[in-house]
Amino acid sequence: MVIQKIEKVILDSTNQNRPEIEYPCEWKYKIISKTPDEAVQAAENAANGFKFEITASNISKKGKFVSINLSVEVESEEERNLIFGKLEADSKVIMVI
Repeated sequence: MVIQKIEKVILDSTNQNRPEIEYPCEWKYKIISKTPDEAVQAAENAANGFKFEITASNISKKGKFVSINLSVEVESEEERNLIFGKLEADSKVIMVI
């Protein structure tokens, strides 16, 4: 029997094993909000000026929350972080993954 060691990679600025991302690339965000309209509006505002696509994702078991997927063509880490920051700062957004 072969046992393999599995390392957990934590993505933060101090991790030396951070994955290398090649730009430009498509980056995906999952946006959780209370209504589909709020989630879509937040996604459109954050991705304004970029090539993007929004797709439906999920509705919570009790129907209190919805999630959508936002795919954006980004040219750099700065653009990727800018969009994330806009989503995170939007009061209609519960969580961004």
